[in-house]
Amino acid sequence: MSILVFSVLFFPVVISGLAVFLVKPNIKYLKLLTAFSGAYLLGISFLEIVPEIFGGGETFTIGLFVILGFFIQLLLDFITKGVEHGHEHLHEKNIVHNSSYLNTLPIMVGICIHSFLEGMPLAENYGNTELQHTMLTGIAIHNIPISIVLISLLLHNSKKGALVPVTLLLIFAFSAPLGTVVCNLIGTTLIEEYAHFFDYVLAMVVGIFLHISTTILFESDDHHRFDVVKLLVIVLGFATTIVLSMAIH
Repeated sequence: MSILVFSVLFFPVVISGLAVFLVKPNIKYLKLLTAFSGAYLLGISFLEIVPEIFGGGETFTIGLFVILGFFIQLLLDFITKGVEHGHEHLHEKNIVHNSSYLNTLPIMVGICIHSFLEGMPLAENYGNTELQHTMLTGIAIHNIPISIVLISLLLHNSKKGALVPVTLLLIFAFSAPLGTVVCNLIGTTLIEEYAHFFDYVLAMVVGIFLHISTTILFESDDHHRFDVVKLLVIVLGFATTIVLSMAIH
């Protein structure tokens, strides 16, 4: 794994998480950043990843892996209570109101699995550098609000200072790079006899992206009001994806 990939996956998570110690997160801006990341992920899914994975001959199998990824994220969503798409109100609904890390442990495990899977398509053996860089940007942006929500929850449950929250934040930050390394090792072993391995991994991650992005974009506030600012941010997210896609091609 290159230093660039590791840095983009690791440092935004750590920096944004540690920033919570200095500045209280603004929920409005956090939701807008989440909306931008959702539009970006949906855009790269349809403009870049879907044409790539369905360009071969095993379209039915690829489709099955897309569905598999969707349902994997659906199950993870029950574990994480929606942290992946920016739900910051967990303690308000008494999900983690008790001051015990046992309450946040399932959330921690769920988002680490989520991040691990997202990091897998960035393996060096895949070879499509332009697509991987586009995905890398989207994953990095997407993980920023996750890290902010995560560290906020951990601090909410903390009675022993910042050591445990920061340690768990670092574990989360390492999850995506670990997925990249593991996928690279598996791909190196299987690539000769399983040529479509990386396509299947991409298809699975597309399913995850589709679940997350559509959940983010279709969520409304508690009063189902039309949010012009959120709409503009979503348009900006799609526009960014289109511009980057045109620049690549």
